[in-house]
Amino acid sequence: MDAAIDKLKKSRAFLCLECGKCTAVCPISRFNNSYSPRRLVAAGLFYGGEELLSDRLLWSCLTCQLCSQRCPVDVKYSEYMRDVRAAAYATGQWGNPSHGGALLHIMEMVAEPKLRQRRTDWIGDDLKVKKKGDVLYFVGCLPYYEDLFAKDFDFSPLSIARDTVKILNRLGIEPVVLENERCCGHDLYWLGQLEKFDELGRLNMKEIEAAGAKTVVTACPECALALKRLYRERLGEVGFEVKHIAELVDQRKDDLGFKELPADVTYQDPCRLGRYQGIYDEPRRALSSIPGVKLREMPRNRRGAICCGTTNWMNCDATSKQIQRSRLSEAKATGATTLVTACPKCQIHFRCAGCGEESERIDINVTDFVNIVASALEG
Repeated sequence: MDAAIDKLKKSRAFLCLECGKCTAVCPISRFNNSYSPRRLVAAGLFYGGEELLSDRLLWSCLTCQLCSQRCPVDVKYSEYMRDVRAAAYATGQWGNPSHGGALLHIMEMVAEPKLRQRRTDWIGDDLKVKKKGDVLYFVGCLPYYEDLFAKDFDFSPLSIARDTVKILNRLGIEPVVLENERCCGHDLYWLGQLEKFDELGRLNMKEIEAAGAKTVVTACPECALALKRLYRERLGEVGFEVKHIAELVDQRKDDLGFKELPADVTYQDPCRLGRYQGIYDEPRRALSSIPGVKLREMPRNRRGAICCGTTNWMNCDATSKQIQRSRLSEAKATGATTLVTACPKCQIHFRCAGCGEESERIDINVTDFVNIVASALEG
């Protein structure tokens, strides 16, 4: 009980004023009026919490932190949900995993220390990488996404990996790419499976340290958050700096040598890159530095941006699709022909929302930040 109270204190949930501002801005609440962040806080604090642990809506929260941006007493709602989910998981409660739970099972399987993987078949002769060095590229789950989504969603997640290495090579960097890298564990952390997250973190830190890396670059905001902040929170200090590729491109955009690339684009702020890490200007400056690229902002952007509608591969449902279609419509209304995001999951979810009847589709291209940057490189 003391441990539970301590966790509630850390999330500041005890300070909830029941003002409802969280519910007013929650993307889930907008399309599902049975969901309310305020109600779930009250259920945990005032009504014993037993019904809360078995509430299926517990797994719908996006942990996007939009509610915390509006909270007048700074309740850390995402952290509250993480801890309640951990308690629910301990009693055998679980949500509704998307894609048959395949990705969650992968995360659990790769936590096996003796596992040996084939993760680097995507590296062609045109890409320069090495086994040890100062700069390491953390690929994340892109190889798994390739097998699961490339055919159905008509894009190659591994193109993000190839183009990231291409950009690094153009900057004179031959990055380390690990043969036996594991999933960063981000999703397990927010689903409350903290022990399994710790196992993945220890394995990854061991591999990174053995490679001698001083800087870790990733094209995934969730990997960046896990490596930069969550590993430190759970496992102690790490011996490397972490950068999302958008930060590096912004810092060294004058060294890349961009050609003319006529394009009207709008930018999707991934919640893990924006609200969690405060990285808003870097991708915008980088995109705007490409000759011919015109950036058109959506009304809800930066700190107020709406996320891609589902997270942690859990409880992806009709509400998620409504959020995604609403965001795609907002992007289309800017006059842009391409929606650029800097998170592989965002692209998967937006492309998934485009599946279905032709009459329901929203005609706007979706691409990743590194793909558009790489396509603008001279030569």
